[in-house]
Amino acid sequence: MTLRPYQEEARKSVEDKWLEGTKRTLVVLPTGTGKTVIFAKIAEDMVKQGNHVLILAHRGELLEQAADKIYKTTGLKCSVEKAEETCMDSWFRITVGSVQSLQRETRLSRFPADFFGTIIIDEAHHAISPGYQTVLQHFKDAHVLGVTATPDRGDMRNLGEYFDNLAYEYTLPRAIKEGYLCPIKALTIPLKLDISQVGIQSGDFAAGEIGTALDPYLEQIATEMETYCKDRKTVVFLPLIKTSQKFVEVLTAHGFRAAEVNGGSEDRSEILKAFDAGEYDVLCNSMLLTEGWDCPSVDCVIVLRPTKERGLFCQMVGRGTRLSPGKKDLLLIDFLWLTDKHELCHPASLICEDNDVAQQLTKNLEDKAGVAVDLEEAEKMATEDVIQQRENALAKKLAEMRRRKKKLVDPLQYEMSIQAEDLAGYTPAFGWQMAPPSDKQIQQLEKRGICPDEIENAGKAALLLDRIEKRQLAGLTTPKQIRFLEGRGFKHVGTWEFDTARKLIDRIAANGWRVPFDINPETFEGKANV
Repeated sequence: MTLRPYQEEARKSVEDKWLEGTKRTLVVLPTGTGKTVIFAKIAEDMVKQGNHVLILAHRGELLEQAADKIYKTTGLKCSVEKAEETCMDSWFRITVGSVQSLQRETRLSRFPADFFGTIIIDEAHHAISPGYQTVLQHFKDAHVLGVTATPDRGDMRNLGEYFDNLAYEYTLPRAIKEGYLCPIKALTIPLKLDISQVGIQSGDFAAGEIGTALDPYLEQIATEMETYCKDRKTVVFLPLIKTSQKFVEVLTAHGFRAAEVNGGSEDRSEILKAFDAGEYDVLCNSMLLTEGWDCPSVDCVIVLRPTKERGLFCQMVGRGTRLSPGKKDLLLIDFLWLTDKHELCHPASLICEDNDVAQQLTKNLEDKAGVAVDLEEAEKMATEDVIQQRENALAKKLAEMRRRKKKLVDPLQYEMSIQAEDLAGYTPAFGWQMAPPSDKQIQQLEKRGICPDEIENAGKAALLLDRIEKRQLAGLTTPKQIRFLEGRGFKHVGTWEFDTARKLIDRIAANGWRVPFDINPETFEGKANV
């Protein structure tokens, strides 16, 4: 099988990290972009090097899917370490293993500590749990790859306690732009669901209390679905099995062909096949279908289980992002949840790395309640809104800087000038990134013309220095040029070439350090001959 370009990039990046000495690394990809194919190829590469490879997961379906995909992708068969099955004395070099079985001391002690040279963790956001850590610490010298869908920042910080770095990330917007996932249209329904009194349990909303709070709204939700979902294949996520079953009755009364599945459904596989075949148009579940189930023809997702966990929200929405013949887009229906807990995930959580942009996008969507909006286009508009807000704030800051006559450029000014929103929204994930900037980093930043006072961590300092070096190699403006020219009213000097800025500064110097009368800083584009 030929890998897609981003899959090959991920494969190479992981193996390069291991060669460089990194033991434990992560790959983050959105649901539907082939993470199993990537780690199947990596497993094949490790087998060729003589390693035993362990694929570790917490559910039987994930293990079966991994074994099937590895065989179809590489031709290699897998042994199984689960219940009564074991890989001991097997000819096969790849093992799919249940963490529930492997974590038992009686089972784990049979393996030498160096038995597995490579461990791959599917759904790696589970890797920091005690069961996984018991297995990983036993094979402590193995190279470890964790693969997960887009986690939230809290997850990344937690994963950063075990994993050393992020080898590769493929984002949802990029996957949509490159045609590997379908576009998403977000629709905010102006039905205000009050969950302000719902408590928190294990860091997220208490499912039982949400179910009780949701019951009075089920009829109204079904009525709204008559307007937007009649021609769609819809999956609905609900907080409780009883709520899910009740909603099926409500939907049926509204003319939908609805079905429900849960962990205890004896006919679950038959219902899922019938839904896939089009015998049902709505499938309700209580968080059962977040992992290990694919139905590419799903083109509408409704999340009636509000959550603070971005990773969980992405998994639910990911059930509808795959491509399918005749499918134009995914309709993601979001409700106006009334809550004082502002961390609630919304459609903006899927594509916005910057929290300010996410909040602005959510506000914009609420202002357009009842209208389906392309999420990628809406994100661009929200980004422009936030950039404008930041530029206004920056203008005030620059005025203050001019009064103080600083010789160094403020980091925010530099980021805005070179239009680097990723720098402005940076959040450290790994331990070394969270540490304060080192003395060497501070010295280098000052030498390059950046004021280090407001750089709070080593990760941001490293990212800035790396960006400055790459810009220098590309022949773009330096921080000192940006400070000088923007201090005289020129705009976005960070987008100019180094030589353009140098020639302009030479003209200003030759004019007694005044801007020549024939140059208007407000309209100067940095492209004309100076």
